Amino acid sequence: MRTLGGEQVEEAVADAVALLRTATDRDWETAPSGGREWNCRYTAEHIAGVLIAYAGQLAGRATETWVPFEITLDEGTGNEDVLHVVETAGALLAATLRTTPREVRAYHPYPFRSADREGFAAMGITEVFLHTHDIAEDLGLSYEPPAERCADLLARIFPHVRPDTDPWRTLLWATGRGDLPGRAPVTEWRWRNNLVIPAERLTLQGLTPAAATDLAAGGDGGFAWVDGGPFQGTRDAAGMLVKAYETGVHRPVWGVFVLVRREDGRAVGGIGFHGVPDEKGRVEIGYDLVEAARGNGYATEGLRALSAWALARETVTSVRATTEPENTASQAVIGRAGFVRIAGDGAEGGEDAGQFVYELRG
Repeated sequence: MRTLGGEQVEEAVADAVALLRTATDRDWETAPSGGREWNCRYTAEHIAGVLIAYAGQLAGRATETWVPFEITLDEGTGNEDVLHVVETAGALLAATLRTTPREVRAYHPYPFRSADREGFAAMGITEVFLHTHDIAEDLGLSYEPPAERCADLLARIFPHVRPDTDPWRTLLWATGRGDLPGRAPVTEWRWRNNLVIPAERLTLQGLTPAAATDLAAGGDGGFAWVDGGPFQGTRDAAGMLVKAYETGVHRPVWGVFVLVRREDGRAVGGIGFHGVPDEKGRVEIGYDLVEAARGNGYATEGLRALSAWALARETVTSVRATTEPENTASQAVIGRAGFVRIAGDGAEGGEDAGQFVYELRG
């Protein structure tokens, strides 16, 4: 799959700086246009500051709050020198991304108080794109980053935004910087890093549309799988997530999660919701494991963790799981997770015909 890391950060910074260097002889401290609060000079300093802050979060393994430091430029620093600081901050973030293990997560407030290296890379690149756009607009310069990269950003940290034919315009709209036909203006927005739910031996890592697209196409989704993985059920679920994303009905927290072992960072299976809670507050969970990982209690652990997370939401009254009557292994997993069978094999007909139905209430 297309990844976001040090190389992509460096490319974004290099392109931005190359453009802005054509206007370093201009006044960057005049009043901004378009209703913005920051002038060009302050905006450029902000780009550098956020890039170095992201590097600090990952390098310092910060888990509770921001590492308490910031960039202060020397008095008399010119526009060209500010761009040099931007380049330096970008290089430091790129180097940090290259040396940070995949499983490391560091503090970021939105929306679940953490992000992994790809999340920080995506946010850093987006900061470069958006604020270079702001500066360029005030200076009368033409700027448009690669559409493919904008689509990558949307599919990672804007999973709730329905994609459009013009990814750059969609990214601008999603961050309150423009209009899209048929969509209401955005007046407030936040990053949407993926949800990760901790369990005893596993973490349940929310699947982004970018990772789901790769899994559905036969890739690894950016995960290191145990031998034989992923199971076909995970690929099928990823495909359904992609369809939901493309039609604008994907709700990230009610999507698909990959079960990842803490001990070695290897993915062992998938688990997820069949959709958002219904009008009665019921939500259904499905799961599978790679054959090589079965028999270790991972499915039970994952089911317990995801069910507990769901039942802690105000909108959820019960969690359901269904299985075929002959699938005794799955029935054992569901039973160990505390579910109670509420319907038989559905021989009388209905949507659950031919299945056992189990339920867990808070």
